[in-house]
Amino acid sequence: MFEEVNEVIGKLRPFLLRDGGDVELVDVEDGIVRLRLMGACGSCPSSTITLKAGIERALTAEVPGIREVEQVF
Repeated sequence: MFEEVNEVIGKLRPFLLRDGGDVELVDVEDGIVRLRLMGACGSCPSSTITLKAGIERALTAEVPGIREVEQVF
């Protein structure tokens, strides 16, 4: 499941990089993905929207068994 999640994140990464940010996959356990937002994404006021409406929606749609995405610092 880790590799599937990493593949989806790879598709989303160019959009984050374009805005000066990035994302690091920290862990996948029991359907919960833990990510670290970096660069501009780490301090952006819209980071929660990016995490939930963007990344979480893509992961739950494309990787069976993913239930939630959490941000770690």
